[in-house]
Amino acid sequence: MSNSYGTLFRITTFGESHGHSIGVVIDGCPAGLELDEAFIQSELNRRKPGQSKITTQRKEEDAFKILSGVFEGKSTGAPIAIVIENSDQRSKDYSHLENTFRPSHADYTYEAKYGFRDHRGGGRSSARETAARVAAGAIAKLFLKKYAVEINAFVSQVGELKAPHYTQLDLSKTENNMVRCPDPVMSEKMIALIDQVRLSRDTIGGVVTCVVKNAPVGLGEPVFDKLHAELGKAMLSINAVKGFEYGSGFEGVKLHGSQHNDEFYNEGGKIKTKTNHSGGIQGGISNGEDIYFNVAFKPVATIMQDQQSVDKEGNEVTVAGKGRHDPCVVPRAVPIVEAMAALVTADFILRSKVSKL
Repeated sequence: MSNSYGTLFRITTFGESHGHSIGVVIDGCPAGLELDEAFIQSELNRRKPGQSKITTQRKEEDAFKILSGVFEGKSTGAPIAIVIENSDQRSKDYSHLENTFRPSHADYTYEAKYGFRDHRGGGRSSARETAARVAAGAIAKLFLKKYAVEINAFVSQVGELKAPHYTQLDLSKTENNMVRCPDPVMSEKMIALIDQVRLSRDTIGGVVTCVVKNAPVGLGEPVFDKLHAELGKAMLSINAVKGFEYGSGFEGVKLHGSQHNDEFYNEGGKIKTKTNHSGGIQGGISNGEDIYFNVAFKPVATIMQDQQSVDKEGNEVTVAGKGRHDPCVVPRAVPIVEAMAALVTADFILRSKVSKL
């Protein structure tokens, strides 16, 4: 099972949804970095369950403990181990799933691959694991502050409801509402839609857009570790993600080359582009413009309705919808997307330091 990510700034996560705890080991964080624990906790609070009526009602404080790698508030260069205890476990909610495969979950594939699985909330396949990523991503963000890199994600779409392009929005307003959409009018519509879907005992998908500002020129390692390829891998590793696009993405196919090309110009000795269809990445390397991308999340697979499936023996069964689940995952996915973007960016900054004399 693959549980590690990164090259120089590398993380390994551990733990299951209904086990004793989850956590992460961060290896490669440079020594001397001041670790603002209040900031790390604030990032975890953005992801934690039970935030509002449109998120799961599981109650987890997601309080973390740093076990190693930090002395007098600063990183020592040794591995940083962080643990987050699970406090609101209701494993009995999943006892009926011990021998049953839930539609569109990882139950069947885990069973087929490993011959054994933790059926309590999906075990290792649960999105609860992403809390560990957010903790690690918070440390990556603290590292990126040294380079003035800013990472801001927001909910840009729920179902058919779509916010304007990020350049038309004030991203400082993202946290002003429970759906984390910086457009005040669209956010109210999104909240109403998610609540309507929740009351109908169903779920709905959406899109999280992420913008990385002030990334240094030269991040990315062609040929196979291009910046956008690594961002895509990072985002697609998040639970429920079904799609990734950067820059003009799929909409770019509608343009001619004469419309799509980003022309260069010199502004006070700094090379810039007049447009940014490239999404801040050309040839797999950052060019200094905003890096922006979209991450598509499917409707949450657990619905509060009966569904047809089979058990381990192939017998037809009815799966009853139980437990505490998000009707739409994207509001809580915003800090997860930011965390993975921070981990990728931090890793490439460290890697770029050895790419030339």
